[in-house]
Amino acid sequence: MPSSALSDQLTAWRRDFHRHPELGFCEFRTAARVAAELAKNGWHVAAGAEVMRAEARMEVPPAVEIAAARTEALRDGADPAWVARFGDGLTGVVGTLDTDRPGPTVAFRVDLDALPVHESDDLAHAPARGNFSSTRPGRMHACGHDGHTAIGLGLAATLPALARDWRGKIKLIFQPAEEGCRGAKSMVAAGVLADVDHYFATHLGISLTETGAVACGTDHILATVKLDATFRGVAAHAGVDPHLGRNALLAAATATVQLHAIARHGAGASRVNVGLLEGGSGRNVIADRAGLKLEVRGETTAICQWMAAEAERVLRAAAVMHGVEVAIENMGEAGSAPCDAAARAVVRRAAEKSGAKRIVEFAPLGGSEDATLMMDAVQARGGSATYLLVGTPLPAGHHHPRFDIDEAALPHAVALHTEIARDLLSRP
Repeated sequence: MPSSALSDQLTAWRRDFHRHPELGFCEFRTAARVAAELAKNGWHVAAGAEVMRAEARMEVPPAVEIAAARTEALRDGADPAWVARFGDGLTGVVGTLDTDRPGPTVAFRVDLDALPVHESDDLAHAPARGNFSSTRPGRMHACGHDGHTAIGLGLAATLPALARDWRGKIKLIFQPAEEGCRGAKSMVAAGVLADVDHYFATHLGISLTETGAVACGTDHILATVKLDATFRGVAAHAGVDPHLGRNALLAAATATVQLHAIARHGAGASRVNVGLLEGGSGRNVIADRAGLKLEVRGETTAICQWMAAEAERVLRAAAVMHGVEVAIENMGEAGSAPCDAAARAVVRRAAEKSGAKRIVEFAPLGGSEDATLMMDAVQARGGSATYLLVGTPLPAGHHHPRFDIDEAALPHAVALHTEIARDLLSRP
């Protein structure tokens, strides 16, 4: 286990990030802190356009929001030199530790972003009671990414001394915009995974709610595609000449109903959900615009792709039915990469050596995660990959205003990942 001093530092990092949550592609302060800590500990740091392809980002916030986030980060103490490296929302950071001896490349991925959730001020909520609640109204680390980032920094502090006797390379990948499955694609496109032989993505909690427990892999990972559809019609007076209008809102409403009528796939679980429908300008105006936000999911990538194709077919058919136009944009995606046996075996050995209280082969994820795009990239070139869980009690579910973690899980996670690296890189 890490020293008490490092355990205290892990808590301090986590609480600092918790106080300053930042949304996807706006993680300027978080990324700057990460980059500075990596450099301090002797890692080679690549950031911004070096590790992300701007055009491969998905659902990028408006430029005004990114600019405001940059200003906010600088106000809250972010190093201007690092912030400048992140440009207009290229907030990914990769630290590389090269032993200069031939061997495999091991990558650990953690995520940086928070959620648009207003944090509870109930004193039963530990951050409120401990005075480390979010200082940014409407934003909150409600999924544990503050803890993940702290774990990454714990590894940055721990591994250099141990790696003097190892072979190969270690990569610490700090990914922006995991929420919505928007950020990994840009890092894959930039080639961050091109030399990785062993890949490990990590999450606290989910379905593993016991401190000291480890799941070597996850199952029930659903591939997903997030779509935005914008309908454009023709406005007209609803009383005088409605026949001259083309009702975009009616087209969007038709699409909403029919999207939920898509047949479920017989080869595995499939999902569809329209989460937002809006449009029109007034009760006496034929609506000339409407938009909806939806997602599809599938037990496999193939099922998800079928669902996405069906969703696009429905959207276009609704537009034709009502004589309007529709534009469809892909706003996020993730696959359903399996957690392979070789990587799970490494995690099991590391969990045993690090003193895990309970070890399970699989725990269900249930949702979607764009770490799967990185897993796919590694597995496609013959490497191994898994998505592991580190246990923590959860006083409320993920994405809830009272979500919190047991900070005692952080040193357990650092010990586990240290043993993973030792297993793979200390071999003759």
